[in-house]
Amino acid sequence: MPQNIIVIGGPTASGKSSMALDLAQEFNGVIINADASQVYQGLSIISAAPSLTDKTKAEHCLYEYLDPSINGNVFSWLNDATRIIRDVWNKNQTPIVVGGSGLYIENLVKGTTPIPEVKPEIRKAVTEFVEKNGIQILYDKLLAEDPAAAFMLHTNDSTRVRRAYEIFLSSGKSIAYWYKQPMIQKLPEADYFIISLLPSKSSLNERCDLRFEQMISNGAVDEVKTLASRNLSPDLPAMRAKGVPELISYLSNVISLQEAIELSQLHTRQYAKRQITWFRNKLKADLTLAECYCGQKDFINDVKKLYK
Repeated sequence: MPQNIIVIGGPTASGKSSMALDLAQEFNGVIINADASQVYQGLSIISAAPSLTDKTKAEHCLYEYLDPSINGNVFSWLNDATRIIRDVWNKNQTPIVVGGSGLYIENLVKGTTPIPEVKPEIRKAVTEFVEKNGIQILYDKLLAEDPAAAFMLHTNDSTRVRRAYEIFLSSGKSIAYWYKQPMIQKLPEADYFIISLLPSKSSLNERCDLRFEQMISNGAVDEVKTLASRNLSPDLPAMRAKGVPELISYLSNVISLQEAIELSQLHTRQYAKRQITWFRNKLKADLTLAECYCGQKDFINDVKKLYK
């Protein structure tokens, strides 16, 4: 018997979280995060995670549940999301998956490669190797031992290079081999209702800039200062969240606060542009909102008419 899931995808600052909250109240929903930055603790401001007030209005899952020292990835998230979605179904509630990480949503909706779990001791060893030698040396090792994987990756893509080497050590096979295997549907019984937010570039840019200024006013500098004090590897996903490297440069007296703000805004706008391109071309939506969501009742009514 098909089980329903609402999926909301779109660029940063487009109003996805607000829409998820409104739909959760309409459909007895549980909101499940699909944003790669919002999974980390200690980044609530800089990642624009839902507020404590919003969390009291509907149940939120997979937000701020990983320590920043953990190298989270789409496969671990997918396993966690699958477990939670089944729990939500068992309670006769509606899972509402929301986020801007297209790879997370794609693996949920379209299926994922059957890559085996990486052994914890291997992940630890690879992390320590990168911290001691740097990502370029690890890429050289990958190139020598698993050239098929290395040729698929950019030498500076620390997350994917690390992941490819971990998989090679754990399974004895290249990630290139696993990518050629048939996709696995973690939730074959799922019936997805997909919503895309695709606002204009001008309106989204304005919202991105304004939101980062609000983050600064809300204490983003102190949040990043606390994170930086842990001296974590800059290659970790949490340390590369939008705004984190720029504010660390400010805290290290490399650039001014104004320069950090402007760079963060620029990088966020560039990221939002890439997200729009991905969601427009890669995700077939049942319903699209061609503007940012600001509580439009007519759009919610359209969802209620189409969603079954």
